[in-house]
Amino acid sequence: MTRSFVLCADDFAMTEGVSRSILELLAAGRLSATGAMTNRPHWPGLAGELATFAGRADLGLHLNLTCAAPLSAMPTVAPSGTLPKLGKLALLALRSGAARAEIAGEISRQLDAFEQHLGRAPDFVDGHQHAHVLPGIRRALLDALTARYPAGSVYLRDPSDSIAAIRARGIAVGKALTVAGLATGLHRAAARRGIPTNRGFSGFSAFDPQRDFAADLEAFLIQPGAAHLVMCHPGHVDDELVGLDPVVATRPLEHVALMAFAPPGLRICRFSSSSQP
Repeated sequence: MTRSFVLCADDFAMTEGVSRSILELLAAGRLSATGAMTNRPHWPGLAGELATFAGRADLGLHLNLTCAAPLSAMPTVAPSGTLPKLGKLALLALRSGAARAEIAGEISRQLDAFEQHLGRAPDFVDGHQHAHVLPGIRRALLDALTARYPAGSVYLRDPSDSIAAIRARGIAVGKALTVAGLATGLHRAAARRGIPTNRGFSGFSAFDPQRDFAADLEAFLIQPGAAHLVMCHPGHVDDELVGLDPVVATRPLEHVALMAFAPPGLRICRFSSSSQP
Protein backbone atom coordinates (compact mmCIF):
# COMPACT_ATOMS: atom_id res chain seq x y z
CA MET A 1 0.00 0.00 0.00
CA THR A 2 1.25 3.46 -0.88
CA ARG A 3 1.00 5.91 2.00
CA SER A 4 -0.31 9.32 0.96
CA PHE A 5 0.18 12.51 2.91
CA VAL A 6 0.14 16.29 2.51
CA LEU A 7 3.55 17.98 2.75
CA CYS A 8 3.03 21.66 3.50
CA ALA A 9 5.61 24.44 3.69
CA ASP A 10 4.70 27.25 6.06
CA ASP A 11 5.62 30.94 5.76
CA PHE A 12 5.29 31.71 2.03
CA ALA A 13 5.81 35.48 1.54
CA MET A 14 7.55 35.90 4.90
CA THR A 15 10.67 36.93 2.97
CA GLU A 16 11.86 36.71 -0.61
CA GLY A 17 14.33 33.94 0.24
CA VAL A 18 11.79 31.78 2.03
CA SER A 19 9.35 32.22 -0.85
CA ARG A 20 11.89 31.36 -3.55
CA SER A 21 12.75 28.14 -1.73
CA ILE A 22 9.08 27.14 -1.57
CA LEU A 23 8.49 27.96 -5.23
CA GLU A 24 11.47 25.81 -6.21
CA LEU A 25 10.20 22.89 -4.13
CA LEU A 26 6.71 23.21 -5.58
CA ALA A 27 8.13 23.21 -9.09
CA ALA A 28 10.11 20.07 -8.30
CA GLY A 29 7.01 18.31 -6.95
CA ARG A 30 8.50 18.04 -3.46
CA LEU A 31 5.63 19.86 -1.75
CA SER A 32 1.88 19.53 -2.10
CA ALA A 33 0.81 22.61 -0.13
CA THR A 34 1.99 25.96 1.16
CA GLY A 35 0.45 28.63 3.36
CA ALA A 36 0.94 32.33 2.59
CA MET A 37 1.40 35.18 5.06
CA THR A 38 -0.76 37.73 3.29
CA ASN A 39 0.07 40.55 5.71
CA ARG A 40 3.68 40.57 4.49
CA PRO A 41 4.69 43.17 1.89
CA HIS A 42 6.06 40.46 -0.44
CA TRP A 43 2.65 38.85 -0.89
CA PRO A 44 1.20 41.04 -3.70
CA GLY A 45 4.32 40.61 -5.84
CA LEU A 46 4.68 36.86 -5.28
CA ALA A 47 1.04 35.81 -5.49
CA GLY A 48 1.08 35.55 -9.27
CA GLU A 49 3.98 33.09 -9.20
CA LEU A 50 2.26 31.02 -6.53
CA ALA A 51 -0.98 31.00 -8.54
CA THR A 52 0.69 28.93 -11.26
CA PHE A 53 0.58 25.96 -8.87
CA ALA A 54 -3.20 26.12 -8.35
CA GLY A 55 -4.66 22.68 -8.93
CA ARG A 56 -1.27 21.03 -8.44
CA ALA A 57 -0.81 22.02 -4.79
CA ASP A 58 -3.05 23.29 -2.01
CA LEU A 59 -2.58 27.06 -1.65
CA GLY A 60 -3.73 28.42 1.67
CA LEU A 61 -3.66 31.24 4.18
CA HIS A 62 -1.01 30.99 6.88
CA LEU A 63 -2.90 33.26 9.29
CA ASN A 64 -0.30 35.49 10.92
CA LEU A 65 -1.05 37.19 14.24
CA THR A 66 2.46 37.11 15.77
CA CYS A 67 4.99 38.28 13.16
CA ALA A 68 5.68 41.81 11.88
CA ALA A 69 2.80 44.22 11.18
CA PRO A 70 -0.94 43.64 10.77
CA LEU A 71 -2.73 44.81 7.65
CA SER A 72 -4.51 47.56 9.58
CA ALA A 73 -4.30 49.20 12.96
CA MET A 74 -4.90 46.98 16.01
CA PRO A 75 -4.61 49.38 18.93
CA THR A 76 -5.23 46.76 21.62
CA VAL A 77 -3.33 43.82 20.12
CA ALA A 78 -0.54 45.72 18.35
CA PRO A 79 -0.39 49.24 19.81
CA SER A 80 3.16 49.78 18.49
CA GLY A 81 2.23 48.56 15.03
CA THR A 82 3.98 45.21 15.54
CA LEU A 83 2.08 42.00 16.26
CA PRO A 84 2.72 40.51 19.72
CA LYS A 85 4.56 37.37 20.67
CA LEU A 86 2.45 34.25 21.01
CA GLY A 87 2.13 34.29 24.81
CA LYS A 88 0.88 37.88 24.90
CA LEU A 89 -1.50 37.20 22.01
CA ALA A 90 -2.97 34.24 23.87
CA LEU A 91 -3.61 36.33 26.99
CA LEU A 92 -5.16 39.19 25.04
CA ALA A 93 -7.43 36.87 23.08
CA LEU A 94 -8.57 35.19 26.27
CA ARG A 95 -9.14 38.29 28.41
CA SER A 96 -10.07 41.19 26.11
CA GLY A 97 -13.21 41.59 24.05
CA ALA A 98 -11.57 44.50 22.24
CA ALA A 99 -8.64 42.27 21.30
CA ARG A 100 -10.96 39.56 20.01
CA ALA A 101 -12.79 42.08 17.83
CA GLU A 102 -9.48 43.31 16.40
CA ILE A 103 -8.35 39.72 15.75
CA ALA A 104 -11.60 38.97 13.92
CA GLY A 105 -11.03 42.04 11.76
CA GLU A 106 -7.46 41.00 10.94
CA ILE A 107 -8.59 37.49 10.01
CA SER A 108 -11.00 39.02 7.50
CA ARG A 109 -8.33 41.35 6.11
CA GLN A 110 -5.84 38.53 5.61
CA LEU A 111 -8.47 36.41 3.87
CA ASP A 112 -9.39 39.43 1.73
CA ALA A 113 -5.72 39.87 0.77
CA PHE A 114 -5.46 36.22 -0.23
CA GLU A 115 -8.53 36.43 -2.44
CA GLN A 116 -7.57 39.80 -3.91
CA HIS A 117 -4.12 38.77 -5.10
CA LEU A 118 -4.70 35.10 -5.91
CA GLY A 119 -8.16 35.63 -7.40
CA ARG A 120 -9.70 32.72 -5.51
CA ALA A 121 -10.53 31.37 -2.07
CA PRO A 122 -7.79 29.55 -0.15
CA ASP A 123 -7.73 25.76 -0.23
CA PHE A 124 -7.03 25.76 3.51
CA VAL A 125 -6.23 27.93 6.50
CA ASP A 126 -3.70 27.34 9.24
CA GLY A 127 -1.93 29.61 11.70
CA HIS A 128 1.60 30.88 12.18
CA GLN A 129 2.80 29.31 15.46
CA HIS A 130 -0.57 27.50 15.50
CA ALA A 131 -2.24 30.63 16.88
CA HIS A 132 -5.48 29.68 15.13
CA VAL A 133 -6.23 27.03 17.77
CA LEU A 134 -6.14 29.43 20.73
CA PRO A 135 -9.28 30.26 22.72
CA GLY A 136 -10.60 33.60 21.53
CA ILE A 137 -9.10 33.07 18.07
CA ARG A 138 -10.43 29.72 16.87
CA ARG A 139 -14.07 30.78 17.13
CA ALA A 140 -13.42 33.97 15.16
CA LEU A 141 -11.70 31.94 12.46
CA LEU A 142 -14.44 29.32 12.34
CA ASP A 143 -17.04 32.09 12.12
CA ALA A 144 -15.15 33.70 9.22
CA LEU A 145 -14.77 30.46 7.29
CA THR A 146 -18.42 29.55 7.82
CA ALA A 147 -19.62 32.96 6.64
CA ARG A 148 -17.34 33.23 3.60
CA TYR A 149 -17.10 29.78 2.03
CA PRO A 150 -19.39 26.85 1.18
CA ALA A 151 -19.22 23.94 3.60
CA GLY A 152 -16.42 21.54 2.74
CA SER A 153 -14.65 23.86 0.30
CA VAL A 154 -11.85 25.06 2.61
CA TYR A 155 -10.06 22.82 5.08
CA LEU A 156 -8.54 23.79 8.40
CA ARG A 157 -5.28 22.51 9.82
CA ASP A 158 -5.62 20.54 13.03
CA PRO A 159 -2.11 20.49 14.56
CA SER A 160 -2.86 17.65 16.98
CA ASP A 161 -2.21 13.93 16.94
CA SER A 162 -2.40 11.04 19.37
CA ILE A 163 -0.01 10.92 22.30
CA ALA A 164 1.18 7.50 21.14
CA ALA A 165 2.06 8.75 17.65
CA ILE A 166 3.83 11.85 18.96
CA ARG A 167 5.93 9.79 21.36
CA ALA A 168 6.70 7.16 18.72
CA ARG A 169 8.19 9.84 16.43
CA GLY A 170 10.35 11.15 19.27
CA ILE A 171 10.93 14.65 17.84
CA ALA A 172 10.08 17.84 19.76
CA VAL A 173 7.71 15.75 21.85
CA GLY A 174 7.00 18.44 24.43
CA LYS A 175 6.12 21.02 21.80
CA ALA A 176 3.90 18.59 19.90
CA LEU A 177 2.04 17.53 23.04
CA THR A 178 1.52 21.15 24.13
CA VAL A 179 0.02 22.17 20.79
CA ALA A 180 -2.10 19.01 20.71
CA GLY A 181 -3.51 20.00 24.09
CA LEU A 182 -4.27 23.53 22.93
CA ALA A 183 -6.00 22.14 19.83
CA THR A 184 -8.33 19.87 21.82
CA GLY A 185 -11.84 20.09 20.38
CA LEU A 186 -10.82 21.87 17.18
CA HIS A 187 -11.72 18.93 14.94
CA ARG A 188 -15.18 18.57 16.51
CA ALA A 189 -15.86 22.31 16.37
CA ALA A 190 -14.87 22.44 12.71
CA ALA A 191 -16.87 19.33 11.83
CA ARG A 192 -20.03 20.85 13.32
CA ARG A 193 -19.69 23.65 10.77
CA GLY A 194 -18.89 21.38 7.84
CA ILE A 195 -15.21 22.38 7.76
CA PRO A 196 -12.86 19.46 7.01
CA THR A 197 -9.61 18.95 8.89
CA ASN A 198 -6.59 16.74 8.41
CA ARG A 199 -6.49 13.58 10.53
CA GLY A 200 -2.95 13.13 11.72
CA PHE A 201 -0.26 15.81 11.98
CA SER A 202 3.51 15.96 12.35
CA GLY A 203 6.49 18.12 11.52
CA PHE A 204 7.28 19.66 14.90
CA SER A 205 10.98 20.42 14.96
CA ALA A 206 13.59 21.39 17.51
CA PHE A 207 15.03 23.67 14.78
CA ASP A 208 18.45 22.28 15.62
CA PRO A 209 20.90 22.54 12.68
CA GLN A 210 22.82 19.55 14.05
CA ARG A 211 19.89 17.22 13.45
CA ASP A 212 19.49 15.10 10.32
CA PHE A 213 16.33 16.56 8.82
CA ALA A 214 16.13 13.83 6.17
CA ALA A 215 15.86 11.28 8.98
CA ASP A 216 13.33 13.47 10.76
CA LEU A 217 11.18 13.56 7.61
CA GLU A 218 10.96 9.79 7.68
CA ALA A 219 10.16 9.83 11.40
CA PHE A 220 7.31 12.29 10.79
CA LEU A 221 5.56 9.46 8.93
CA ILE A 222 5.62 7.00 11.81
CA GLN A 223 2.02 6.12 12.72
CA PRO A 224 0.45 8.47 10.16
CA GLY A 225 -3.18 9.50 10.45
CA ALA A 226 -5.92 8.70 7.96
CA ALA A 227 -5.43 12.06 6.19
CA HIS A 228 -1.96 12.94 7.41
CA LEU A 229 -0.35 16.37 7.08
CA VAL A 230 3.35 17.12 7.61
CA MET A 231 4.48 20.74 8.01
CA CYS A 232 7.95 22.00 7.14
CA HIS A 233 9.87 25.28 7.10
CA PRO A 234 12.30 25.46 4.19
CA GLY A 235 13.92 28.65 3.00
CA HIS A 236 16.90 30.45 1.52
CA VAL A 237 18.39 32.74 4.16
CA ASP A 238 18.34 36.46 3.46
CA ASP A 239 19.01 39.50 5.62
CA GLU A 240 15.33 40.12 6.19
CA LEU A 241 14.81 36.62 7.59
CA VAL A 242 17.72 37.03 10.02
CA GLY A 243 16.12 40.14 11.45
CA LEU A 244 12.56 38.83 11.46
CA ASP A 245 12.33 35.21 12.59
CA PRO A 246 14.22 32.97 15.04
CA VAL A 247 14.13 30.01 12.63
CA VAL A 248 17.04 30.68 10.29
CA ALA A 249 19.84 28.09 10.27
CA THR A 250 17.63 25.06 9.67
CA ARG A 251 15.66 26.44 6.71
CA PRO A 252 18.31 25.77 4.02
CA LEU A 253 18.91 22.32 5.52
CA GLU A 254 15.21 21.56 5.19
CA HIS A 255 15.27 22.81 1.60
CA VAL A 256 18.08 20.41 0.66
CA ALA A 257 16.47 17.45 2.43
CA LEU A 258 13.07 18.13 0.88
CA MET A 259 14.53 18.43 -2.60
CA ALA A 260 15.94 14.92 -2.23
CA PHE A 261 12.96 13.41 -0.39
CA ALA A 262 11.42 10.63 -2.48
CA PRO A 263 11.30 7.45 -0.39
CA PRO A 264 9.54 4.39 -1.85
CA GLY A 265 5.98 3.65 -0.79
CA LEU A 266 5.13 7.30 -0.10
CA ARG A 267 3.08 9.73 -2.16
CA ILE A 268 2.99 13.48 -1.55
CA CYS A 269 -0.50 14.65 -2.46
CA ARG A 270 -3.12 17.32 -2.03
CA PHE A 271 -5.56 17.09 0.87
CA SER A 272 -8.42 15.99 -1.36
CA SER A 273 -6.62 12.69 -2.05
CA SER A 274 -4.62 12.33 1.15
CA SER A 275 -6.80 9.55 2.55
CA GLN A 276 -6.72 7.49 -0.64
CA PRO A 277 -4.32 4.54 -1.00
